[in-house]
Amino acid sequence: MKVHTILTEIKKSLTVAIWFMILFFPIMVMKVSVSRGVAEIQFRWNLLLPIGVAGFVLSFIWRHALVWNESHGNAKKGDGATVNSSSLTRRPSSISANPFSRSVGALLLLMFAVAFPFLFGMYHTNVMITAFIYVILGLGLNIVVGLGGLLNLGYAAFFGVGAYTYGLIWKYVGPSFVAAGFDPGWLFWISLPVAGVVAMLFGVLLSLPVLRLRGDYLAIITLAFGEIFHMVMQNSSDLTGGATGISLIPRPWFLGRKLAPGDAATYIYFIALVVVIITIFVVRRIEDSRVGRALEAMREDQIACQSMGVDLVKNKLITFALGAFWAGLAGVLMAAQTTYINPDSFTLSESMIMLMSVVVGGTGSIPGVIAGAMILKLLPEYFRMLAQYRMLIYGIAMVLIIIFKSDGLIPRKRKQYTFEAKETAK
Repeated sequence: MKVHTILTEIKKSLTVAIWFMILFFPIMVMKVSVSRGVAEIQFRWNLLLPIGVAGFVLSFIWRHALVWNESHGNAKKGDGATVNSSSLTRRPSSISANPFSRSVGALLLLMFAVAFPFLFGMYHTNVMITAFIYVILGLGLNIVVGLGGLLNLGYAAFFGVGAYTYGLIWKYVGPSFVAAGFDPGWLFWISLPVAGVVAMLFGVLLSLPVLRLRGDYLAIITLAFGEIFHMVMQNSSDLTGGATGISLIPRPWFLGRKLAPGDAATYIYFIALVVVIITIFVVRRIEDSRVGRALEAMREDQIACQSMGVDLVKNKLITFALGAFWAGLAGVLMAAQTTYINPDSFTLSESMIMLMSVVVGGTGSIPGVIAGAMILKLLPEYFRMLAQYRMLIYGIAMVLIIIFKSDGLIPRKRKQYTFEAKETAK
């Protein structure tokens, strides 16, 4: 490397180091403490030099990482090779190099998931239940965004529909249910399919006015739907309790016996695990079905799709309905876990987290969506020890993933066909 280039690199890194020290000065160097109503500022000058050194080193690493990422991307684009031959045969390329090892890995992962609540405490079990709920939400949204190519920014509304279906059933049917001598835990099993169907109906109702919209216009309409749901729940005090919400929602009972909080968490954990497995199976089947291929065609080019005879109206209805169904199931699980719901649990920020789990994990990829949902829910939770810098670390991690893995952590491996020359008999 030439001397001029080295000096230029050092100059750039020094500039970044100075900016680091300026930007992080009020965050890490200045410490404000309030005692008896009096604010005192303590300057921790010993941290200023390490911040500058960190900025200097990280700038070097960052620039070289960007160069590597660009060259790596160009290498990927040039991987395709053409075969010129008059006699070619076509065969599908395998998705996995070793299906046996993939099956063994899935089995080991399932065994660990089954043993998880017995290996760890109630806190970790509840955290994993929340992660499972967002896996279900991510897979449901993946049908809409990953397969159908329809940007939905109000997906949390369907999540809320499912939760409020269970809450309202408990609020208005629960007292008479208990008075009749039935276990209130049965309300969970009644509400689970009912909430899915109700959320599906809301998905169809949302899709009706947006059948001919696409892109930004569709995103704005779905965003408005999410905000409308939040405001209606917030102001319907007589029906939903308004901002107070609905409390004391019963958890599912086991064989007619009410469980202690720890046992109930384990029970809900296994219910959520089973729902996750069913969701993966159903979404995988949808991908390989006629409907799934129609949705992918609609995602790629709606005009070309319609010209080939695919009914866009029907497929958009199916997309929103299927995505909303899984959100409704996840809402019931969330209400049963927390035993309390209110409108602030279903805001735009929740929709953004669900959408980020799809984008970060890999749009259209089932393993990617699972990984994205797990990271987005587990990373902030287990960084609570760094409460002051938790969201900073979280944001940096998201930026790194988007820049260096723009197609997601686990991109979807679509079925491909390769052409190979036939061996001519001599």
